Amino acid sequence: MTATIIFGLLIVLMLTGMPVSIALGLTVLTYLFALTDVPIEAVALKLFTGIENFEIMAIPFFILAGNFLTHGGVARRMIAFATSMVGHWYGGLGLAGVVACAFFRGDLGLFAGDGGRDRLDRPAGDGGAGLPQAVRCGVIATSGALGILIPPSIVMVIYSVATGGSIAMDPQGNRVLSASVGQLFMAGVIPGLMLASMLGATTWYRAWKNDYPRMPKASWAECFTAFRKSIWGLLLIVIVLGGIYTGAFTPTEAAAMSAVYAFVIAVFVYKDMGLKDVPRVLLGSASMSAMILYIVTNAVLFSFLMTSEQIPQQMTAWVTSSA
Repeated sequence: MTATIIFGLLIVLMLTGMPVSIALGLTVLTYLFALTDVPIEAVALKLFTGIENFEIMAIPFFILAGNFLTHGGVARRMIAFATSMVGHWYGGLGLAGVVACAFFRGDLGLFAGDGGRDRLDRPAGDGGAGLPQAVRCGVIATSGALGILIPPSIVMVIYSVATGGSIAMDPQGNRVLSASVGQLFMAGVIPGLMLASMLGATTWYRAWKNDYPRMPKASWAECFTAFRKSIWGLLLIVIVLGGIYTGAFTPTEAAAMSAVYAFVIAVFVYKDMGLKDVPRVLLGSASMSAMILYIVTNAVLFSFLMTSEQIPQQMTAWVTSSA
């Protein structure tokens, strides 16, 4: 009955069109005020302790790095490089979108469906003006899911923080601690590349089957020029992931370093944005970070309510008795 009330209230609030984060918070507060004797001070304490974690600092830093890259012209150059490599194949526009999204995920660490889609609305070198067609056919929206797997992934950071301290079972049945951010990053590389390959193969097959028109093939000189212009953005992937995998720095330190690196190449190397644009980027990054941290905080509150009312144990007992 307790679980029915909690989840019923949550579903009703979400059906009103309310954001999920606010629905989670209101569900917790309504239940605590009306149906329990839990002191409200515990809620205030959880609001702070829920995000009192060193690893969660990686989120605002990765967001800041991503905003510097997109506003600083790095994203545009990486799209041009992807287009020069695969634009002449069947489904070249879609393939360029898949490759660019894989690059973006490795550089930005943003959520699925993030800013990569708007950047593809802009011309990206010779023939790049046709990329809005790839957007409208859904290739870019689908490729946005790579952001969950290809590190550095903010979703992985949130998952690691949310499950910190919990115990799980490995494939051999042994009890192990929850995965760290670094372990999740390492585990996401192969599945992310497999997903990108399957998306690319599907795009190519459909374009080949329907004989879609192809873009002109870029010369070796054009490919090299596009690579040379995007090298600074590609180096960020090597530095961040290489540093994490070799143990040179933690994921949080890697996030801070990527933000500084992105700032330097956007302002002083490519010079597509000036120092006067930095406050606007900082404000946008702070706004997005606050939104994400608000979601995390309310999710922690909901987890606290579930634990306090022993909902997982009750559901386990119910499933066991029904089997």
